[in-house]
Amino acid sequence: MHPVILSAYTMASCLGRGLGPTRAAMRDGASRLIPCRFETVDLETYVGEIEGVDAQVLPAGLRHFDCRNNRAAEVGLMQDGFVEAVEGARRRHGAARIGVFMGTSTAGILQTELAYRRRAADGSLPADFDYAHTHSTFSVGDYVRTRLGLAGPGVVVSTACSSSAKVFANAARFLDAGLIDAAVVGGVDTLCLTTLYGFNSLQLLSTQPCRPYDEQRDGISIGEAAAFFLLERVGDGASPQSLALLGVGESCDAYHMSSPHPEGLGARIAMEAALAAAAMGARGIDYVNLHGTGTPSNDAAEDRAVSGLFGHDVLVNSTKGMTGHALGAAGAAEAVISVLALAEGWVPASPGTRTIDPALKARYEVAGGPRALRRVMSNSFGFGGSNCSLVFGRLGTAP
Repeated sequence: MHPVILSAYTMASCLGRGLGPTRAAMRDGASRLIPCRFETVDLETYVGEIEGVDAQVLPAGLRHFDCRNNRAAEVGLMQDGFVEAVEGARRRHGAARIGVFMGTSTAGILQTELAYRRRAADGSLPADFDYAHTHSTFSVGDYVRTRLGLAGPGVVVSTACSSSAKVFANAARFLDAGLIDAAVVGGVDTLCLTTLYGFNSLQLLSTQPCRPYDEQRDGISIGEAAAFFLLERVGDGASPQSLALLGVGESCDAYHMSSPHPEGLGARIAMEAALAAAAMGARGIDYVNLHGTGTPSNDAAEDRAVSGLFGHDVLVNSTKGMTGHALGAAGAAEAVISVLALAEGWVPASPGTRTIDPALKARYEVAGGPRALRRVMSNSFGFGGSNCSLVFGRLGTAP
C-alpha cells in the first residue's frame, strides 16, 4: 500500500479529553480505571469512563442523534483542533472527496436498553425511540459525517475488538483506488449493560484493574473511548518527518467465536501482512502495542504469535491497564497511543502488570520510558478471529 499521512488525530478516554491528558498519562504510567458504578450495574469490576459524557449536549439540529455513543463522539471530535483540521481538508478536497470510516462494537445499544425500561404493556418500545439515529451500527458514522459536513463514502465496521483498526484498511483501499482524497477514520464505543453483563457471563471480567501479561492476570477491564484520525495522501510538500500509516494487515482465523487460536495463527498472519504492506521485515519494528486484554488465553496466544515473529528483540506491552478495553474503539484509541509513542519517543507503561508470566516469551516492557522509535505496530484482535495490525512511522523511515 502507499503510505498515508496522519494529518490530525485526537482521542477521549478515561485518561482525559485530548492528546494532552493522554500524553501525560502515558508518561506517569498511572491507571485511570475505577470501580464500576455505571448505571444500574452491580458487578465487582473496574471500568474506564469518559468524564462528562452524559452532560455533553449535541449541536442544534443534531439532537435526534442523542445517545451516549454519539455524545462520546462529540466529546472526541472537539479536541486538538480536529474539527478545524477536517474543515481545512474539506476546503482543499471538497466534501464529496472525504470519506468517513468508523468502527464500533455495541454502538448505541444503551439507548435501546433505556427504551426497554419504558416499554408499553404490550411490549412495544416508546414512540420517541429513534433506533436508526441512536442505536444502529451506522448511527455513529452518520453522526460524524453529518457533524463534519462531509459527503463522501460512509462506512461503519463492526468486527468486535478489531473494528476501529480495520477502518484504516478500508480508508487506505479507497485512497489507493482514487475514490477519495482524504478520510476521517476512528472508533467510538461506550459502556452499556449488555457489554458488562455479557463479558461477566463469559467469566472474562477482572475484579481489579486488568493486568496484561501478569502471571496472576484474570480478565479484562472494560473501557470506553472516542478516537479519530484525518488521513490524506502524501502530497508534494510532505516532510520526511510527517507521521504516516505505512502498512495494514488483516486476517480471519475463525477458530472460535470467543477464543483466539491457541497458537495465535490469525494474529501472526495479520502482523506479517502489515509488514508486507509496509515493505519491511520484523526488524523494522521498534515497539508493538499489543492487543493484550489481560485474559489468560488471549495473552498466551498473542505472545506465541509475537515472540514467534519478533523474537526477544522488539519491545512490546499493552496499555489496557491504563484505559481498559474500549472494545470497538480500542483499535483507534491504541493507534493514537502508538502514534504518540512514536512522536514523543516514549514507550508507555503497563500499569497493573507486576510479575510477568514466565511462560510468556516476548520482551514485555512494564515501566515504559524514553526510547528511540522509528516504526511501531498496533494490534487489535476481535471475537471470531477478526484480526488487524497497523504499522506507523515517519515518511523518512519508510523502506
